[in-house]
Amino acid sequence: MFDRIAETVQYHKLDLKAPVHVTIKRLDQIHPQISGNKFFKLKYNFLEAQARGCKHIITFGGAYSNHIAATAYAAHLFGFQSIGIIRGEELVNCPLNHTLSTAQHFGMQLEFVSREKYRLKETEEFIQALKQTYPESYIIPEGGTNTLAIQGCQEILSQSDLEHYDVICCAVGTGGTITGLIEASAEHQQILGFSALKGDFLAKEVALKTHKKNWEITDAYCCGGYAKTTIELLQFIEKFEQKHPIPLEHIYTGKMLFGILDLIKKECFEENTRILVIHSGGLQGRLDTATP
Repeated sequence: MFDRIAETVQYHKLDLKAPVHVTIKRLDQIHPQISGNKFFKLKYNFLEAQARGCKHIITFGGAYSNHIAATAYAAHLFGFQSIGIIRGEELVNCPLNHTLSTAQHFGMQLEFVSREKYRLKETEEFIQALKQTYPESYIIPEGGTNTLAIQGCQEILSQSDLEHYDVICCAVGTGGTITGLIEASAEHQQILGFSALKGDFLAKEVALKTHKKNWEITDAYCCGGYAKTTIELLQFIEKFEQKHPIPLEHIYTGKMLFGILDLIKKECFEENTRILVIHSGGLQGRLDTATP
């Protein structure tokens, strides 16, 4: 499945009655489970795992991780046993939310660890312990972000996208998708990322992965941090979906569109700017509880 090119992706133009042009690229339509940017992030990682003859796919994420849900399904589809290292051991005795129950439904073994231990996930000691417990395993980082993921995300932009748009917007979680977009972007384009997390650490991480300077990440619309929301954001999503036939969720895509339309309202883009918005999927998050 990863060998096919997603040529059927639809574009939806927003009628905003504003002096700019906004088009949404519907990556959420690529696949019902491996949707959006996860299709591109996982593509080369799973091909590499197959080439190595691995039996297990191990990855990391929080309770609302789109990556966890997508990886579970992809592993199920390709015959791997998947293991998800989930941040927050306090979740062990709690009912699983929709994202985690979806992952478990597709065969992912969930291992909940303390937040303190989770912070050690990239250390050599932690990785070696996982490999000892699960031999013949392939480890994918949190959010799927690594060199192969960035390679895959460069394929998000078509040649037409490179020729016809001035600004490319995307939601940012771990920085892999925006890095791929930056690397693929044309010289005249600006890449604008809307962080789902509070703080400037993502910008620092992305800066280590690219030499280009045509990008910016803002956390002004993160609503306080990852998986956090506000009444204003929830009301925006409801009104947006009433007007446009495009589903959003409150973790990533809702915050991004909220930010883009606010910047347009504040006249932050030049007249006739052509903006391409990357809809990165993750719509299983719509069924997870959103409380401001």
